[in-house]
Order: sequence, then C-alpha cells, then structure tokens
Amino acid sequence: MKLNFRKLTTIGLISAFVASTVAYQATAEDNMPVGRTAVEIKDGVYPASYFPNTEILGADEMRITALGTGMPNQTKAAVSISFLVELGNGDKFLFDVGTGSSGNLFSLRPDFSKIDKMFFSHLHVDHVGDFMGMHVGGWLSGRYTPLRIFGPSGATPELGTKAYVENMKKAYAWDLQTRSGALPDAGAKLEVTEFDYMQENEVVYKENGVTIRSWPAIHSLDGSVSYSLEWGDLKYVFGGDTYPNNWYVKYAKGADIASHEAFLPPKALSNYFGWDLKQATYVSTRIHTEPAAFGKVMSAVKPRMALGYHSVLSPENYQAILEGVRSTYDGPLTLARDLQVINLTKDQIVVRDVTVDDYVLPPAVGKGYIDAKRSEAKSPSDKVNAGKWDGYTPPAMPK
Repeated sequence: MKLNFRKLTTIGLISAFVASTVAYQATAEDNMPVGRTAVEIKDGVYPASYFPNTEILGADEMRITALGTGMPNQTKAAVSISFLVELGNGDKFLFDVGTGSSGNLFSLRPDFSKIDKMFFSHLHVDHVGDFMGMHVGGWLSGRYTPLRIFGPSGATPELGTKAYVENMKKAYAWDLQTRSGALPDAGAKLEVTEFDYMQENEVVYKENGVTIRSWPAIHSLDGSVSYSLEWGDLKYVFGGDTYPNNWYVKYAKGADIASHEAFLPPKALSNYFGWDLKQATYVSTRIHTEPAAFGKVMSAVKPRMALGYHSVLSPENYQAILEGVRSTYDGPLTLARDLQVINLTKDQIVVRDVTVDDYVLPPAVGKGYIDAKRSEAKSPSDKVNAGKWDGYTPPAMPK
C-alpha cells in the first residue's frame, strides 16, 4: 500500500492511503445543474478543491460536508451546526440544521428530491434553527415527498422532537397554506420519528443498507443524543453537543470519522463573548467539551479521523483549540470549518474545501416533481383582490 502526504486538514499534513474506488454511473434521474457534468475520480486522486456536482461518488464512498460548524451567534464564515452525509448508494442525510446552515446547503446545488431525512441531536436553535428554511426551501427546490425528521424525546412530551415539529408547523401555517397548490402537496408533509433519548446504541433508522443508531449525550437538559451511521465498511459518528461521556467512548469505537464538539477553552471563550471567567468555565467545561477533553475522548476512541467543531476558527481561537487538543491527542485531526468536505473510503480519507458561487442557482427540478399531485392554488379573498390597481394588467398566462 502506497502512502501519500498531501495538505488535507486544517492543521496541516495527514497521511492518505491511495486506492482507486469503484464509481456508480450517474443516471438520467440525477437532477444535475445546467453546465455541470459529474465525472469519476480516477486512482483515488482528487482535485485540490471540491466543485459541487462535478464528482461521482464511488459505490463504496461517503462524502461528509460541513454546512455549519460555529456558534449560536453565527458569523458569515461560521454558521450554526449542520453536516450533510452523502453515500455512494444515492442516500443523503442531514445531521442537525442549525441557524444559517441552509444557505451553505443550497450553495451545493444538491438534488433536493433526495434531501428528505433530518436527524436532530437536540433542540437548541444552533442545531435546529433552520428547520423551517430547510423544509420550505427544499420543497420549493425539488422535494415532492414528505420530509422525514428523526429526533429524541424530552424529559416531558412538550420538550421532545415531535412537539417541536408540530409547534413549528403551526407557527408557519400561513406559509404552508400559501404554497399549497403551487407546489407538490406531499412536499409540505412532515413525518416525525421520535425515540427515547435514553436508549443505548439502538437503531433509529435502517433502510437501503444504512443503519443509524443513537445514544444519550450530556448537555443542558435531558433530551440530547449522539448518532452513528454505518454503511458497508464505513462508520460516521455525529456527537451533537455533549460533555465527555461513557456512551460516546463506548459506541463511537470503530468510527472512521468521529465528530465531536471541540469547544473554546475557558479563557478563549471568556475573551470571545466578553464573559467573566467563571461563566466561561462553566459553559466550556460543564455543558460542552473543551479541547483538551475532546483530545482525551479521541485518544480513547481512536478513530481514523477525529473531527472537531462548534467554534469560530479565528486565528486566536484556532490556536487555543489546537493547543488544547494536541495536549491530549496526537492522532489524525481535522478542526472543521464551514464548507469543508471529507471524502471517505475504506482506504483513504481526503479533506478539502468546497468552492461555490455566491449567487448560485438551484438545480432544475426533476420530472417526478413536475408531475407530482397538486391541489388548487390559493388566492387572497375577493375583498382583498378588489384592491388591485387598474393601472396595471399582467401578461397573459402561457398555455
């Protein structure tokens, strides 16, 4: 096996094991953006940057894209938490949909008919705040089937995923009503699978050769979880937010990519938010995982790649996090930033940046979306329509 060294991670050089991957062929069902042609990666050699919709995933390949890696008080370069996982079998999964993350998803121009599964780690706004935007935006952009949401129960029913989704849907009922008829009816629907937050490594999803399990996390209140996604020989772990815990150390073992928050250490957090050191220490070390603790967790788990997130990687923050992690962990590491992509096979891990257009348009919708059932289009009442200005006549509708 040949060992290549390339600049792959945010911390410098890691080793990549080079092997060719078997690619599946793109089909006419793939909704490719105009002007983009996807090609097969040859001999495991990837371009330096990832241009969305230009690479065919190998049949045994996983692609993980960081849509959001930052804080609740997001910045332009670091929005709130979300990760997109794409598999060579065509399946796509969203793990959390924090505030601001939808813009980064849309910049990838995905086939939205396949963006139909969300997994919530917990219900903080920096993990679910773009739920409405993802629901409606995906419906506008090609999804014509129900959006499926998976998430934990809470200490009481009103604090669980099902209550959250039901109440959110009530909050934007006007939006859904106005679009019904113009858009496919089924795309407005939401299907919620709520599971016991205390279950340990139990299956919450099992379809098409993909198994997703959950276990408890320790964060703020009862009702936080972590996930593992297993497909073929590959395993991805999404930690959500959590204090270092026995469940993660036990059930993340064997992960190819183990993601876990690497929060700012107390002094850096105090400077960043302007908090006093006591409050910063509590937040960093009691309800999150500071970098040295992240390193200890990864030293116990020993993944092929440790993936840290949940910070704003300004130069001073980056240095503080890196020093903390490296005080306790010397293995392969990526400190994730927004629009970073990881291609994963059993032989190789490649970490790159995504290159996107700031004004990118969504891909064309597919035939299934065009032909999907629609009810009657909605309109304002007669008393409101009576106020239309007679100084303007709209053009005739096309036949």
